[in-house]
Amino acid sequence: MARIYATPEQLTAWTGQPAPPDADRLLARASEDIDDALLTARYSTDASGMPTDPAIVAALADATCAQVEYQQATGDDGTGAAGQWDAVSIGPVSLSGRKAGPQSAGDVDLAPRAHRALNRAGLLPGVIW
Repeated sequence: MARIYATPEQLTAWTGQPAPPDADRLLARASEDIDDALLTARYSTDASGMPTDPAIVAALADATCAQVEYQQATGDDGTGAAGQWDAVSIGPVSLSGRKAGPQSAGDVDLAPRAHRALNRAGLLPGVIW
């Protein structure tokens, strides 16, 4: 079962805007991005893999909301495709100038605010013990 670190209500509080109709899907995709960025992070979890420390829970929720906010601002729908081109048209399709892929932890295009939330919580950079 996928871990989802934030709710549509938390997203609304984070952005100050009503959550989009597909907020659950966007939060699930953003939570996957956060998981990928935390491949070497260590923190206590319950049996379902969810963090137990309230500070970590809050940091993951903030990072997830920041990731959705970033994706919306960059025109990404959670698939990661929007960041791959410097110009895109929909009808009749036109793509231009492929951009380099993500250069952050876990090869994820991690939102700067998400990175800072995870860093403040001591989750980045990950260290293998």
